[in-house]
Amino acid sequence: MFILKIKCQRKTVKRESIDIYELYKGFTGRKILFIVVLLIVLPSMALVAILQGPASIGIKDAIFSLFHSSTLAHTIIWYLRLPRIVMAILVGIGLSFAGTVFQALLKNPLASPYTLGIASTAGFGAALGIVFNVGILSQYVIAGNAFLFAILSSFIILGVAKWKSSTPETIILAGIAIMYLFSSLTSLIQYQGSMEEVHEIVFWFFGSLSKVSWKEIAMASFMIILPLPILLKWSWDFNLLALGDESAKALGVKVEKTRIIGILLASLITSGAICFTGIIGFIGLVSPHIARMVIGGDHRFLLPASSLIGAILILMADTVSRTIWAPQVIPIGIVTSFIGVPFFFYLLIKRKREYW
Repeated sequence: MFILKIKCQRKTVKRESIDIYELYKGFTGRKILFIVVLLIVLPSMALVAILQGPASIGIKDAIFSLFHSSTLAHTIIWYLRLPRIVMAILVGIGLSFAGTVFQALLKNPLASPYTLGIASTAGFGAALGIVFNVGILSQYVIAGNAFLFAILSSFIILGVAKWKSSTPETIILAGIAIMYLFSSLTSLIQYQGSMEEVHEIVFWFFGSLSKVSWKEIAMASFMIILPLPILLKWSWDFNLLALGDESAKALGVKVEKTRIIGILLASLITSGAICFTGIIGFIGLVSPHIARMVIGGDHRFLLPASSLIGAILILMADTVSRTIWAPQVIPIGIVTSFIGVPFFFYLLIKRKREYW
């Protein structure tokens, strides 16, 4: 009788294990399906972006022009629209990926490249480049300054965090202090600058894809894509950090090392995304939350999903900015702010804690 009872218990445990496995498999399958859907939507949105603009181009003409350089459509698509679309995808992936990493490392749902002051320091660097422009190289001086100051801000934040122990609260407070400092310095440069310089600084802060070319795309790709595999490899570490620093340490995560290197790599991605396009707001904040609400907080799926959502949002915003007031092009940063601000208030007022 006793042996029979043990056998029944084993069968029950085995059946429950199979049920849990099937449940987990189905849950994981839904996440993968969502990412596959995003992978289908992204090229579809890119195709729509190629066809839309002040000059109307049909799908047949667009395909034909890709292989025949003598047509006007080839010039429009290859030199005007495709660079914008490719850069929009890169920037969307970069800002969303970096925002997700910052939120994971700092365990703060409102963490983003802007909360940490990276955007403000990049803006100050760009303002310096605009004021001390050097003729034909001015665009690269502006981008280079934005990149250097964005990286500098991350070193300052990490230096302060290391000095006062590397806690998420310390890093956030250091970032806010840096944001206000460099915003004030940028305002001082604007106050002293000429009308043309102030106009260009303001336009850079709006964010724009109008001036990008294949050369800038190649440089931005290197800075954005290179750190992605390393951070993706740490997906499990990001999941464990959500349990708390002590629990993560007990499970083998090198918390301080992960946080320091993670912030440096996410800062590199952010600086690569904004150095040629200017500041494009809210994408790094909004995209991770949208992905988290749909598929949960598992960073193995959250990182690629939020990146794809960010790329789609930037593509949509760029298409709207080019077409809503054609032939004038609205800076993309204005359009993303219109998308991001209502969602930001939604997070503050109605967000639920269970998806975080």
